[in-house]
Amino acid sequence: MKLFRDLFKDYRFGFSFIVLVIIIIMALLSFFSPYDPTLWHVVPRDVKPSAEYILGTDSNGQDIFWQATNAVRNSLIISLVSGLVSRVIAILVGMVAGYKGGTIDRVLMFIGDSLLVIPLFLIFVLLALLVREHMNLVTLGLMLAVFGWAWDARLIRSMVLILREREFTMTAILSGTGTIRLVLKEYMPFTMPLIFSTLINNMSWAIGLEITLAILGLVNLNIPTLGTMLNWALFYQSILLGRWWWILTPVTLSLLMFIALYWLSVSISEYLDPRTRIQRVGA
Repeated sequence: MKLFRDLFKDYRFGFSFIVLVIIIIMALLSFFSPYDPTLWHVVPRDVKPSAEYILGTDSNGQDIFWQATNAVRNSLIISLVSGLVSRVIAILVGMVAGYKGGTIDRVLMFIGDSLLVIPLFLIFVLLALLVREHMNLVTLGLMLAVFGWAWDARLIRSMVLILREREFTMTAILSGTGTIRLVLKEYMPFTMPLIFSTLINNMSWAIGLEITLAILGLVNLNIPTLGTMLNWALFYQSILLGRWWWILTPVTLSLLMFIALYWLSVSISEYLDPRTRIQRVGA
């Protein structure tokens, strides 16, 4: 309880917490949707927001509110798959490279640096074109995860390099502590704030890239996501035709998610840093 009291003293955490709770509730509501999100013309077309249709309907004959609940859920699934899988890769690469050093470090960092300098967006476009017919939420999430770990692995490696020079590392080695136990028991607690922060940032990055690929039509447009909702709204020229409720829904949800994830990452990182925590909460 004290943890949450301290965190809620930061307005950024409070805003992020409320927004993410609303987003999660919307994602859970998708399981109770009265409409199949893949079907068209199940409701009247282009109806403005009303008591019956809270956010109106679109030109495909779909209820925008229930489409938004499915879109939020699917975008969260993609970001979670990308974030969690890329964290596993980043932790393994960063820990091994930082602790072992030498040739292993150079090889792993060469692979990571290669992913940092090559134009990843073009690679995503080519891969999306190749597997477009088989593209689903998990496939897209894994594709993003494979290319989304390099920078975070370098950050983890940097921290491990610092920890490796600490006295407790030498003490643990002299006492016979194995490498795996040393990394998990001694290094992991120090790197957890960084891992958590990079997880949130990677989720935000994955959502943004999914939206970009969807707007370009490089994903399965029959699966509702924030990106595919934007794609259909732009395709039917909702802005020019004055159907503001259609384009505004995915745009607003996307912006709220980006801001909430960013502020959540910043506020928790600052709280876990003793220097900023003392300045903010007077601990």
